[in-house]
Amino acid sequence: MNKVRTVNTITTEAALKAVQVALNGASKLGVKISVAIVNPELNLVAFARGDGASPHSIETSKRKANTAASTGRATGWMQGDLAISLPMASNNLLTNIPGGVPLKFDGVLAGGMGIAGGTVEQDAAVAAAALKELSADPVDAKYEEVKSAKGGSASGGK
Repeated sequence: MNKVRTVNTITTEAALKAVQVALNGASKLGVKISVAIVNPELNLVAFARGDGASPHSIETSKRKANTAASTGRATGWMQGDLAISLPMASNNLLTNIPGGVPLKFDGVLAGGMGIAGGTVEQDAAVAAAALKELSADPVDAKYEEVKSAKGGSASGGK
């Protein structure tokens, strides 16, 4: 019987860099965001509310990060009843709103990043660009479809 387990987790240094990279990327798009970085155990490692970001973006970014870290998938993948029941069962700690991505390096889950404050397409674009700049594993192709979708619902005021 194992009595100890090892959990891979993002370092504080890497989490702070991820926050800065996301804020810079959002600024280039003219989007005011909050960004949260959590470890795989859903503990907040780094967070920033960008100047002018909506107050609601604070909690939304954390929930997106939690969802990505706990499922190992980008947010926005849930379909049908699961899209309603999973957030309800978790007391809304999880969300299906795009903008959350797992932080994986060489296939190892180190945490999750949540971006909130723009439209869902903007949040997803900032998250995907931040992964690339951090040399993290990219999101799956389905997430890229959500990111590039046209005419999606806005998530402003998150």
